[in-house]
Amino acid sequence: MRSALQLHHGPDATNGFHTLQPHDQTDGLIRRVCLTRGMHVPEHVAMHHTYDVGPDQCCSSVVKTIHAPPESVWALLRRFDNPRAYKNFIRQCRIMQGDGLHAGDLREVMVVSGLPAVSSTERLEILDEERHVISFSVVGGDHRLENYRSVTTLHASDEGGTVVVESYIVDVPPGNTEEETVSFVDTIVRCNLQSLARSTNRQ
Repeated sequence: MRSALQLHHGPDATNGFHTLQPHDQTDGLIRRVCLTRGMHVPEHVAMHHTYDVGPDQCCSSVVKTIHAPPESVWALLRRFDNPRAYKNFIRQCRIMQGDGLHAGDLREVMVVSGLPAVSSTERLEILDEERHVISFSVVGGDHRLENYRSVTTLHASDEGGTVVVESYIVDVPPGNTEEETVSFVDTIVRCNLQSLARSTNRQ
């Protein structure tokens, strides 16, 4: 029996977003996927959103424009120690190692009921204060998203706001398809970025 991964969400969950279509370059069993192809983004942003995708893995990205300067968005996004500042699916977070400001620091997050997960142990991979880049990977916990790694970047938009690009790579769980996995994770990411926009504008 196929395991359910879908998350039900309210209407207009995709309002203000677009999901980037990956550009694939196949090399044997590994696909190099540039998720920002076709976008006018800084070179370092394109680099961070390029993945080598193996068999039984998938990747995707979601873009959100926020009508606030990058510094205001970054003030919330950089808080590895406090993801609840804008992530509504997180019930509790505690730092397990470090202070949440350096690569290698660990946190444990407990998620709200109704999701196919209980907890997640996450490692901070990148916290670039100058270029506004944060990345973390999932290294343990009670969940179904194995080998999950995400990168979120900010850059100024031409209209004076901030373009947020969040991408990820993850194993496709046994019993689920790539399409189901991407649909589920994209929904979570969209909801988080929608909440990030609201929280930034309330500051």
